[in-house]
Amino acid sequence: MLQFLRLQCYHYQARRLFGNFAGRGNAKKVLAIRRETINLWERRAPLSPNHVRKLVKEGLKVIVQPSNRRAFTHNEYLQAGAVIQEDLSEAPVIIGVKSVPLDYQSLMPNKTYAFFSHTIKAQEENMPLLDTLLERNVRLLDYEKMVNPGGKRIVAFGKYAGIVGMINILNGLGIRLLALGHHTPFMHIGPAHNYRSVEMAKQAVRDTGYEISLGNLPKSIGNMVVVFTGSGNVSQGAQDIFRELPFEMVQVDHLPDIVKHGSSSKIYGCVCSRSDHIRHRQTGKFDPEDYAQNPQNYISLFAKKVAPYASVIVNGIYWDPKLPRLISVPDAKLLLREQQDHSPWLESSAGCPQLPHRMLAICDISCDPGGSIEFMKEITTIDKPFCLYDAEQNMSYDHFSGPGVIICAVDNMPAQMPRESTEFFGSLLMPYVYDIMSSDAKQPFDKWEADPIVKNAVITSNGSLTPNFEYIAELRDAKRKQSAGRARSRQAVKHRLLVLGSGHVAGPLVEYLQRDASLQITIASNIRPDVESMASKYNCQPVFADVSSQPDVIEGLIADHSLVVSLLPYRFHPRVLKMCLRARRNLVTASYATDEMRELSKEAKEVGITVSMENGLDPGIDHLLAMEAIESIKEHGGIIDKFISYCGGLPAPQHSTNPLRYKFSWSPRALCYPH
Repeated sequence: MLQFLRLQCYHYQARRLFGNFAGRGNAKKVLAIRRETINLWERRAPLSPNHVRKLVKEGLKVIVQPSNRRAFTHNEYLQAGAVIQEDLSEAPVIIGVKSVPLDYQSLMPNKTYAFFSHTIKAQEENMPLLDTLLERNVRLLDYEKMVNPGGKRIVAFGKYAGIVGMINILNGLGIRLLALGHHTPFMHIGPAHNYRSVEMAKQAVRDTGYEISLGNLPKSIGNMVVVFTGSGNVSQGAQDIFRELPFEMVQVDHLPDIVKHGSSSKIYGCVCSRSDHIRHRQTGKFDPEDYAQNPQNYISLFAKKVAPYASVIVNGIYWDPKLPRLISVPDAKLLLREQQDHSPWLESSAGCPQLPHRMLAICDISCDPGGSIEFMKEITTIDKPFCLYDAEQNMSYDHFSGPGVIICAVDNMPAQMPRESTEFFGSLLMPYVYDIMSSDAKQPFDKWEADPIVKNAVITSNGSLTPNFEYIAELRDAKRKQSAGRARSRQAVKHRLLVLGSGHVAGPLVEYLQRDASLQITIASNIRPDVESMASKYNCQPVFADVSSQPDVIEGLIADHSLVVSLLPYRFHPRVLKMCLRARRNLVTASYATDEMRELSKEAKEVGITVSMENGLDPGIDHLLAMEAIESIKEHGGIIDKFISYCGGLPAPQHSTNPLRYKFSWSPRALCYPH
């Protein structure tokens, strides 16, 4: 409704700001549209020929910089009344879509520019752009900050990001399923840029949907569920494409039943809002007002309550580091764990492969690397829109075959539907064009009278950051200090670390520690071949010594290092600790805190050293996983009556692959009793 009222005031604004130019001797107001040069796929413009035609009728002169890459031709803009020319210097206001090169022809002094600058988070790669804007007295308006009083963006491509993202992920889903051994109707959906229009793409989706409705999805892939996070423009755009399939929308609570008892002749959709998965750590409830103020007090149950039932996740929510993630890296290891036995959710038939897990594809339209989808680490491109994430390796690969989930995270998806997305974006921008046109970068910012939606979106003016964005300087300074601190730590004097023992546990530990260039590692062991082999492999200092027969050598080594890691048998730890007490050196071990070690804790406190124990699998990780299980049960309202943990024991029957029919943990004794 507000947008409608803005459009009703459109012609009134034009007359109020510019009047009737005829017979007044005034020069026409001039607006320039620059060409997009950021990448070969960027074919959009901020305004279409239809919008330019309206501006020209209102008496504006519109200059369009020539570009053969732009989706709208020169002829279309000429017919709309625009002037096609290279030189934009006549225009006081220049608008575009993406960032502007830093040369003087592209970024001229004392002008007003409007584009997506990607500087509001002090993004390091765009700080040269910000410096140049300030140096050249450019008034920058960033579309991203054109928001209503409630903080909702007004001028954006969000809907088309969702539309294109959904088309792309259906295309990728078909290829991923084929790589897993299943031909499906999704193979007939191409990438979004293959279609002239959204309607053409929708027809391809409808054709696919018709085949699905006939039962042509293999039974072996189970019932398919597409989960949409949020209900904003991105989600709405994605759902617009999804609804061309034979679909049924369901609630989050119904997902377990759907995957077990649903139909394979339709695709199930589920819109997941914050109230479906965000819970207070203590109360287990969701309060939107409190969540906005204290997000650190909340957790997300998405990975446990929603993701296990999703075949495809379309993620378009805003994420901030203060907010809980939807799916973490540890979550992914569970969600993408290969099925070890037949699952009723992933039905297989004779001769047909079973899917490794339910989750097949993620379209992360939010494009926050390491954000709400933590393992989405890198932005993909229109050229190569997909990567395959392997949770076990925590690595992404540029292919469709192998374990994992495909991810599409293209940050300029609307560029694949350039004509329609330009029409859509321009229609949102048009009601504010005259306020933008009233800007004079040479005049003081505080004297400029413009709609607050426009004025509050200005980042730089008169050689300074505007009041709303002065925080960028502070954020930038904090990042500089952090970066300088990291550089200093890399150049700092190396810390000397002593590892006692060269058994099977030592190798992985030393390999991990040697990744830190500030550590100088010494390995001491009474097995000469092992210690020499490890030292040559990991570039550390070897020492051949025995803690029993050469205690003086070991104690001298301890005194010469800042930290001791003991991987010796547990019976030697009290002896090593006494040496550390005399040398005042900290000690780390992977073994249990025995009574003999506890007796020395008082002396350790008096001396002022730290003794950290139980830092391994058994115990250590075993304890952490136990706490994770306990907390998860409590978060879901469960009550724990009893808890027993076994670290090491009988394997599952299908893994009893040796003559003894069981496997040892690091200590055979661990098989015999619970702890």
